[in-house]
Amino acid sequence: MDRRNFIVQSGLLTGGLLFQNQLLNAAGEPAKLKVAIIGCGDRGNGILSILKGLPQMYETTALCDVLDFRLAAAVKVSGNPSIRQFKDYRKVLDDKALDAVIIATPLNMHFPVAKAALEAGKHVYLEKTMTYNIPEAIALVSLVKKQSKILQVGHQYRYTPLYYKVREMIAKGYLGKVTQIDCRWDRNWNWRRAVPEPSMEKQINWRMYKEYSGGLVAELLSHQIDFINWAFNITPDEVFATGGIDFYKDGRETFDNVQVMLRYAKEGIIGNFGSTCGNARDGYLFKLKGTKGSVSLLMHDGVFYPETETKKELQTIDGVAG
Repeated sequence: MDRRNFIVQSGLLTGGLLFQNQLLNAAGEPAKLKVAIIGCGDRGNGILSILKGLPQMYETTALCDVLDFRLAAAVKVSGNPSIRQFKDYRKVLDDKALDAVIIATPLNMHFPVAKAALEAGKHVYLEKTMTYNIPEAIALVSLVKKQSKILQVGHQYRYTPLYYKVREMIAKGYLGKVTQIDCRWDRNWNWRRAVPEPSMEKQINWRMYKEYSGGLVAELLSHQIDFINWAFNITPDEVFATGGIDFYKDGRETFDNVQVMLRYAKEGIIGNFGSTCGNARDGYLFKLKGTKGSVSLLMHDGVFYPETETKKELQTIDGVAG
């Protein structure tokens, strides 16, 4: 299996059909990737459901989670009562016939599981955020180069046609010089999941605890920040951020209210990214503002607003309606 074809096939995991090619076996027939799911929460089961809908391309051969009820739920999603089940991800990786793993564990486990998978010769689809900290991310990149395996990080906007089109609009100059980016991802609830018993609190509500998670920035705003880094091929020069536990005094450690400002000094761009658990009025917002026009994005829709000076009528531009 070569690198390009793995990208082609794994790109389908998020609904982004990047290419039409398929891996072929010796007989010239489409070959299946043997895949294991490590981490069977909402994300893991969501991807499992997608794989199940592409039986000609994927065969899910194993499921792994430390919680019994998560495994049981994943077995139901798979539709295969006899599918192999594990609690220790290292045992999953012992299977020499396994091509790739989907890692959808809590953030603090991304690095050790991905590292072990790459060292075992497996390709890796790793849910965002890539790793818990920067040194771990650098170490994974170095390991990928040594192992000649694919590591694909699940920042979903990189595989979404709408956001591909916006990236193309930026490159073609529709927005002119982009100077401001305004993003929000808000909700009005405590972000908690039901816990069967107190001993499972941190395993289930891991997003609330600094040992396991980067909170709202890592879990939500990272999507929008990653898109800017990718679309403009830049990284921020300055970071200003604040946050607090301002609504839910329930023992959580990660903030329920954050605001981040990123300055891309060389490009003259300022990005404002915010998230709160105390108000859902704006919900999801993503606005890019340039000298010639602005784009306002929702999850699956977008509107282009030309500046008056451009003297362009509002129009539909390949899927971005104005």
